[in-house]
Amino acid sequence: MVALALLILSAQILTAQDFVGSRSCVVCHSGIARTQATSHHALALHRAQDGRWAFGAGAQAVTFVSQADEDSYLEHGLSWYRKTNALSLTPGHSTPAGVHYPTFAPEASILRCFQCHSTGPLSLGTDRAVQPFEPGVHCENCHGPGSAHAAKPDAETIRNPARLSSAEINSLCGQCHRMPPARDVATNFENPWNVRHQPVYFSQSACFLKSEGRLSCLSCHNTHQDTIPAASAKCVACHAQARHTTTVGTLACVGCHMPKVQPSPLLSFTNHWIGIYRLAGPSANPLRPLNQRAGR
Repeated sequence: MVALALLILSAQILTAQDFVGSRSCVVCHSGIARTQATSHHALALHRAQDGRWAFGAGAQAVTFVSQADEDSYLEHGLSWYRKTNALSLTPGHSTPAGVHYPTFAPEASILRCFQCHSTGPLSLGTDRAVQPFEPGVHCENCHGPGSAHAAKPDAETIRNPARLSSAEINSLCGQCHRMPPARDVATNFENPWNVRHQPVYFSQSACFLKSEGRLSCLSCHNTHQDTIPAASAKCVACHAQARHTTTVGTLACVGCHMPKVQPSPLLSFTNHWIGIYRLAGPSANPLRPLNQRAGR
């Protein structure tokens, strides 16, 4: 019953010495490291004032998790939402009572939550409490363990995502933002909650599939900070003579071709399946582009 959970912990503990923490990165990369330390990634996991673990930087919401006993964690039924600056039901919950997750369940759900919201290995502390090596998503989550690079700071001792292919970057980000679906694996693209899994939808985009490796997550996202450059500048590189059947005025490309989807009144996510959408009228559908099908 606990094999997978123990495997995750034991595998990480064996490599704990390979991680140095983001404070070590500041020594040589002070500007980037300090900017990254204030990003939503870096704040993805922190302690709330009452001691509970707070999952999420608060850009849209924060969900609270606490240890219930030696063998389980409680995901609280009420989350804080920025839109209302108030508590409301946590996504997927039907009551404020919360949901218990066994720490060592076969699927290791709670360990995976901590794993994606922190950096480095997980360990067990007093009363078998989960202890992240470094709360939040920091340098070594994307660049890999940094001890070898700290000892010999050259390009060969650290992973640079900029040198990866677009598919590799999609998979790297997908380790926490959900992996692109494997061939012949069914995905419900009509479920608005799935839009928050960006690599899943991005992998279906004709722009991604036909870009020959030029378009990736890093084309628009600087993972060291939250600001996103004008995506339109990226679009015109391939679509300089874009033809529109309706007047677009000053609208940015993403407003129509990567529409916002609201799975609930309190949350909205950008649809990363880039395409042409019907956004008005009774047949409006911001989930799937016109004349496109998954995996095309």
